Amino acid sequence: MAPLAGALLLSACDPGRVYEENVDLKSPAGDPYVWDVQQRPSFTFTIADTAARYNIYFNVRNASGYGFYNLYLKHTLTGPGNRPVGQPLLHQMVLMNPKTGEPLGAGAGDIFDHQFLALPHQRFAQAGEYQLTLEQYMRQNQLPGIMAVGVRVAKDTK
Repeated sequence: MAPLAGALLLSACDPGRVYEENVDLKSPAGDPYVWDVQQRPSFTFTIADTAARYNIYFNVRNASGYGFYNLYLKHTLTGPGNRPVGQPLLHQMVLMNPKTGEPLGAGAGDIFDHQFLALPHQRFAQAGEYQLTLEQYMRQNQLPGIMAVGVRVAKDTK
């Protein structure tokens, strides 16, 4: 597991961070930096303070050669006892300017890091372990150029 550089820098000075993890992606054949539709990374985090609100972010690292300007992904969140929390939601994340193709996000060379606020002001009804699963939802079984994905949970300070 390699942390996204930008996310690492942001979280290092963020006392509100509760959890952050990123996973590198590879195809079933072992090709690096390919997100296969069957690969569904899961992230398990613990919520202790049920009075607080939380912001949940999705981290994405892509190569400049990624073939689309956006990325659709679906998330599923389950709580203690494996109970669903809310409905699975579809998210569109814009990785490049749709008109110019100019990469967005923090980048060095041909690698770009993004952090998207996916679930703002989230409340958790009970303390315990929660699991968030991500699933790529593009019209292509394998997405070359998506290098890593991750989840960040931070207390909402507003």
